[in-house]
Amino acid sequence: MTSVTSLFAPVEADLQLLTDTLKQLIGARHPILYAAADHLFGAGGKRLRPAVVLLLSRATMPGQEITPRHRRLAEITEMIHTASLVHDDVVDESSLRRGIPTVHSSFSNRVAVLAGDFLFAQASWHLAHLDSLTVVKLLSQVIMDLAEGEILQGLNRFDSSLSIEVYLDKSYYKTASLLANSARAAGVLSGSSETVCDALYEYGRSLGLAFQIVDDILDFTGSEEVLGKPAGSDLASGNLTAPALYAIEEHPTLIPLIEREFSQAQDFEQAIALVHNSQGLARTRALAAEHAQQAVQALEVLPASDCKETLISLTSYVLSRLS
Repeated sequence: MTSVTSLFAPVEADLQLLTDTLKQLIGARHPILYAAADHLFGAGGKRLRPAVVLLLSRATMPGQEITPRHRRLAEITEMIHTASLVHDDVVDESSLRRGIPTVHSSFSNRVAVLAGDFLFAQASWHLAHLDSLTVVKLLSQVIMDLAEGEILQGLNRFDSSLSIEVYLDKSYYKTASLLANSARAAGVLSGSSETVCDALYEYGRSLGLAFQIVDDILDFTGSEEVLGKPAGSDLASGNLTAPALYAIEEHPTLIPLIEREFSQAQDFEQAIALVHNSQGLARTRALAAEHAQQAVQALEVLPASDCKETLISLTSYVLSRLS
């Protein structure tokens, strides 16, 4: 499997600059926040979201250097993403993220909530200084969508009647909205046409959905070492994803197990077995592949370039995580 780090070669220098800048932006005046920022931005994350912003920025400005506003957009995108992770980990009481201790387990809940709030506030401040009302609206929508996704997930816990459509809506709010709207924003800052900006949005949306759907498969098939959290943790917490929803159609005996919240002995183990003994995982793989293909098609509006090829390869990388 190609590593995502090697895929990002066309923007490797841009991403290194971004990481250095983020640590300074977040923590310059606050030692404890600097420690938290160093913990977050030095954690070896994939930098998928800012990389997509930088690749699209370069792909829409062939033969030209990207602007400081493009770079700041990439930084804002990573700030928003990281802030949402910090808050998610507090809400979910997760002790690990990517196999390393979360901010709240390394510092405290208080520091984690404040660090997340500070990241959102910093992102909003820098967003306002981009001097683009269109981009402000796009990224402000993302922050609302992240909250809506968390609310939807909370309201639908252990709801065995959840539809695939609502599942995809929640996945859009929690994961794909940031990629979709920051991708469109990159086109806006490049002065791209409305048609191109629409296509960039569709690329980000489809890639984001494919990424989340693959994550939801890995929750059933991955090891704790790979996931950085116990396998099946989404199902255990009542967050029903595509593999379980498809399995319910095939095995209605899952419904009472879910609705009593796996309260009886062997309920959870039986539920996992039913998912694995259904077409749920195969159908979810097909759903992920469908969205990855839609992402590739959206890029047809862009001229040929190394960055475009990398953006296409990213869709294959997302699916290859299942190998």
